[in-house]
Amino acid sequence: MRSHPARLTFVAVVLIAIGSAAFFLIQSEQQISQRRTRLRAFDRQAREAAGVLADVRAAQQAYVAAGQGVTFWMPKVASLIDEAARSVDDLRASADSAPSRESLLQAGATITEFGNVDRRARDYLKSGQQLMAGDVVFTEGGETAAQAGRLIEAARIGEYQALDESEAGRRRREAYALGGAGLVSVIVMVLLAFIVPERAGAPLASAASSSETSGAEGELMLRDAPLRNPDPTGHVPRQSLPALKAAAELCTELGRVSDLDDLRMLLVRAAGALDARGLIIWIGSPAGADLRPVLAHGYSAQTLARMPAVPRSADNAAAAAYRTSELQIVLSRPGTSSGAVVAPLLSPEGCIGALTAEINDRGETSDAVQAFAEIFAAQLASVLASSSIPAATEGQGQIAI
Repeated sequence: MRSHPARLTFVAVVLIAIGSAAFFLIQSEQQISQRRTRLRAFDRQAREAAGVLADVRAAQQAYVAAGQGVTFWMPKVASLIDEAARSVDDLRASADSAPSRESLLQAGATITEFGNVDRRARDYLKSGQQLMAGDVVFTEGGETAAQAGRLIEAARIGEYQALDESEAGRRRREAYALGGAGLVSVIVMVLLAFIVPERAGAPLASAASSSETSGAEGELMLRDAPLRNPDPTGHVPRQSLPALKAAAELCTELGRVSDLDDLRMLLVRAAGALDARGLIIWIGSPAGADLRPVLAHGYSAQTLARMPAVPRSADNAAAAAYRTSELQIVLSRPGTSSGAVVAPLLSPEGCIGALTAEINDRGETSDAVQAFAEIFAAQLASVLASSSIPAATEGQGQIAI
């Protein structure tokens, strides 16, 4: 949780949560806007249909009005009835709510009934029964047209109610999305606020198994095992220029390594350059499932012999460097343990192992020390990958110098 990739993961989670919430809000607002646009069009069509019904009602009453001729008004009424029926059909097709569609279906049936009433009024007029025709027009015709208008108005109101309910539901979901993104952001910020910044939160490879070591030896290998100090004459100050010069010299010498004895001597010099209490070279198994210590400086032979293979998935810095191919840092704890630097051994085929270095005096935080470790590990990887030294070390077991 304390590594740089973990912090980047937390930030990515926050960005994904915020981005998802923003995307949902944008889509939701677009859908609400589209629904409102459709409702405005529906409202306009509903009012127009109601106006057509008012016109057909007035035109039908002209049948029996003094001074009006049925020759003009009868075709007019028939045309208006057809127009009203088409308008109601269009409204039903564009309605979003089921109650509105049901009201419009009833309105269509009522308009059909109005057409039947109109035919009866015409029959009375043709037979000269003006009084009966007027009774049909002003009672049945007027009530039927009014009923159709009320049904259209009910559909219009139903669409507004459906929009209000839909919009309220979407607003609730938007609030949930915003609240969820905010909660995730707060949790991640609290976690980041209480996390001590480290480049690796995993311990170095454990030095003991329960069957081979005591409880004291079960702690970190580079913290509790007896060490011997490197040659004091090999110590290089941690200022950038001396460290760079020491790195250049070691890289030059690594290019000339021809056997295991040469590599032992260079480990001694590298420990002095890093001001390290001890160094271990870990090589991955052929299958890449674990790391095995093959060469060390600063540890007794007994300590090195107790070091088991470290699984690739182990919760420690050596395994983390092997998995991620990134430099890992274990910060020192005053009065209890030293810090450490773990550099991956990278070859063209990938990571082949790791170099662990236990650093004195909190030197693991020095940029020069970290850079030196990475440079030395890179050159060391090229030597190990292109020579028979790893095979030689495996044949001799774990070697302490």
